[in-house]
Amino acid sequence: MTKNMGGLDKTLRIAIGIALILGALLGYGTWMWIGIVPLVTGLLNSCPIYSVLGISTCPTKKN
Repeated sequence: MTKNMGGLDKTLRIAIGIALILGALLGYGTWMWIGIVPLVTGLLNSCPIYSVLGISTCPTKKN
């Protein structure tokens, strides 16, 4: 997997993922376990949907 997420995208995914998982643990609904998806993609720095669509929020390095 190639990196296709920038810093802000990664940070937001991790924060949203943790918030949703905490909501599930606190009993706000089992659907909140969907937070695993943004958490894992944020930690891996790669989004499969971005890859399919050819999107990247990762900054390019200039030599």
